Amino acid sequence: MPEDESWEYSLYIPHDPRAVTVSRRTLRLILTMHGLIRLVDVAELLATELITNAVRHAGGPAALRVRWAAGVLRIGAWDADPGPPLPPPASDGCPTDEDGRGLTLVRACSDLWGWHPLSSFGNRGKYVWCELSGQPGVTSRAS
Repeated sequence: MPEDESWEYSLYIPHDPRAVTVSRRTLRLILTMHGLIRLVDVAELLATELITNAVRHAGGPAALRVRWAAGVLRIGAWDADPGPPLPPPASDGCPTDEDGRGLTLVRACSDLWGWHPLSSFGNRGKYVWCELSGQPGVTSRAS
């Protein structure tokens, strides 16, 4: 499939710690099949952080959405908690702590990220997303 074609996948996952691995492997397969192997490593990291937050903090089902359009890969995670994502840890935290760094990694490794609450059509929760430019050396991050 040519890279200029748009596509989108959604993976609905239960509240289960194994969902993170399933999501990461599914994302790798999707990107490989679409010829976007150059984005796999960073995309896997981003999806892992988003889905981990959804599974760990929301306490319900979640979903991974992956979309390619206009040379941009958007990775998003839906969860049932309408509250905002947890903020990054304060700078006085121990640099070896393994908890609380997810959004810091998403912010550092993506070109753009954000979130919004969902409350239409009976859906509740939030959608946290990030984007990667598909072009080497191109960033969409606002200065």
